[in-house]
Amino acid sequence: MNNTVIQVTRDIIERSKQRRKAYVQRMQKQAQHGPNRGSLSCSNMAHTVSICGDQQRDKVLDFTKINLGIVTAYNDMLSAHQPYETYPELIKEVMSEMGHSAMVAGATPAMCDGVTQGQEGMDISMYSRDLIAQSTAVALSHNTFDCTALLSICDKIAPGQLMGALSFGHLPTSFIPAGPMSSGISNAEKVKARQQHVAGEINDRELLEKECGAYHSPGTCTFFGTANTNQLVFEAMGLMLPGSAFVPVGSELRHALNIASIKNMVAISGAQGVRCTKW
Repeated sequence: MNNTVIQVTRDIIERSKQRRKAYVQRMQKQAQHGPNRGSLSCSNMAHTVSICGDQQRDKVLDFTKINLGIVTAYNDMLSAHQPYETYPELIKEVMSEMGHSAMVAGATPAMCDGVTQGQEGMDISMYSRDLIAQSTAVALSHNTFDCTALLSICDKIAPGQLMGALSFGHLPTSFIPAGPMSSGISNAEKVKARQQHVAGEINDRELLEKECGAYHSPGTCTFFGTANTNQLVFEAMGLMLPGSAFVPVGSELRHALNIASIKNMVAISGAQGVRCTKW
């Protein structure tokens, strides 16, 4: 390994030693309580299951079963996040088939720099990460979950969700990716169109058609930007099913990997042990 990387790693370990110790102790204390919802009152639990049908209600109230919390960053502004529209229902369906339950714990904002660049909205781009972290922690503060599925990909959103989820670091947690956009026009063709527009050889509408040919469908942007590098890092960190990031949106393999990610969460949660010390 590069000597500079080694030294930086050592420095980070040393300066964070005390804070990490306090964090680990806090997570261990939370984990000792067993399922979070085991510490809730009858009134708390009644509110939790008030929207559930009888079958789901019984599963949520059975503390030998796993209740998965979903934090989603779905919206129609981010091509990478648009596929998440259908993910919560898939997660609930798979969990139910396995005898467990899942609930949408909450949603976080998500903004696309590709849309806001050149506008005042770009001024809050990095700030939004902290808001996303807070939103994630708020969603999980209901204390009714045994594990967490995070639905986000892009820069700021995925790191923000991870930061928030670390407040509940005793829970098994995984990101589920949505997949990349299919290839559009080549970079060379796009660059040429922009040059032609500057030279007055094509009009605004013609340039727009070329740009739409580059970014043209749901999925992560078709260049190796932060949305895609985020996923590589998360795979390396063990926060995402290995090899799942770059499988295209809507493909059979994408669907199979999504199901595998959910089942993996159940396996990890089961291995950790689902128990209740109260009811």
